[in-house]
Amino acid sequence: MSTIDVTRDSKSSTTATTAGRDVIYRTRGRGHGEVFRLMSPSDLGEQLKPFVFLDSFGGVMSEFAAAGGMHPHSGIGTVTVFTRGDVHFDDPEAGSGYIGYGGVEWMRAGGGVWHGKELSSGKSERIHGFQLWLALPAELELAPVDSQYVEASDMHQVGPAYVIVGTHGGVTSPVRAPAGVNYLLVTLAPGQRWDYTPPAGHTVGWLALSKGSLSGPANASNGELLIFSEDDGTIALQGGPEGATFVLGSAIPHPHDLHLGYYSVHATAEGLVTGERNIAALKEQLFSLGNRQRASGSTPIYRG
Repeated sequence: MSTIDVTRDSKSSTTATTAGRDVIYRTRGRGHGEVFRLMSPSDLGEQLKPFVFLDSFGGVMSEFAAAGGMHPHSGIGTVTVFTRGDVHFDDPEAGSGYIGYGGVEWMRAGGGVWHGKELSSGKSERIHGFQLWLALPAELELAPVDSQYVEASDMHQVGPAYVIVGTHGGVTSPVRAPAGVNYLLVTLAPGQRWDYTPPAGHTVGWLALSKGSLSGPANASNGELLIFSEDDGTIALQGGPEGATFVLGSAIPHPHDLHLGYYSVHATAEGLVTGERNIAALKEQLFSLGNRQRASGSTPIYRG
C-alpha cells in the first residue's frame, strides 16, 4: 500500500513558533471541473484513518441525479454535507425533506448496502458539498445498516461550527456515528479568529476548504485540504479577506489496518470477505426487481 510523507509542508515550515498545531501537508487532490478526490483509502486515508475518503463535489444537482446510479458499500460510514445549495431526500424508512448547509446525510453501511437514489434536486439548482467515508471499528464493520437524514434545524451549532459528528463545545451531534470522531462544518467571517481544541487523544486533524480563504499560519485557499501535526494541541484559524467555509475533522487514530474493496473498507480481512459476499447477494435481489425499484414515491435502500 502506498504512503505519503506528511512530515513537512513547505508553506508552513516557517510557522513553528506560532500558536497551535502546524500544517504539515496540503493538497488540492485530483479531479476536474467541480469534482475532486482529496483523500482515498490507499493514500492519505491510510495516514488519516478513521477518515479514509473525501470527495469535494459541485455543480447542477439534477445532472448528478441523472448520472448517479445504485451502488454498494460495506464496512464504512458515509457522511455527506452541503456547503452551498440543498438537496431533497426521500427514504422509505426515514421520510423526506431537505438537506442544506448545516444538515447531514449519514449512512452506516456495515454489513452491506446498495443505495444511490435517495437524494435528488432540492430548491437550489447548484450545489457544493463533501462526501466523507469513515472506517468503522471492528465491532461495527458488519453491523446492520443505519441511515439518518438530519435537517439543519435539528443540528447543533457552537459558535461558527455545526457539529456534524461527535461532541464539541458541550453539545453532541444527533448523528449515530462511532465514538472518537469529530466532524464540523464551519463558516468564518472575514478576519474572524477561531480556535478548535480537539478532545484528548484526537491526534488526527485536517480541514478542507469549500469557499473563501484562511489567513495566518494555516493560510489556505478554496479547494485545499490541510493536514495538521499529530498532537493534542489547538488548531488556530482565521478567516481570510472574503471569509471561509470549510469542514474540519479530528479523531482518535483508527487502530486497524485497512482492508480494501472497490466500494468497501473493512477493519478485518474476514469482514471484507463477508461484506463483499453480502453485497453480491443484495445485487441479485436488487436487479431481480427491474423497474419495480421505486414504490409509493420512495426509493428503497437495500440493506444486508
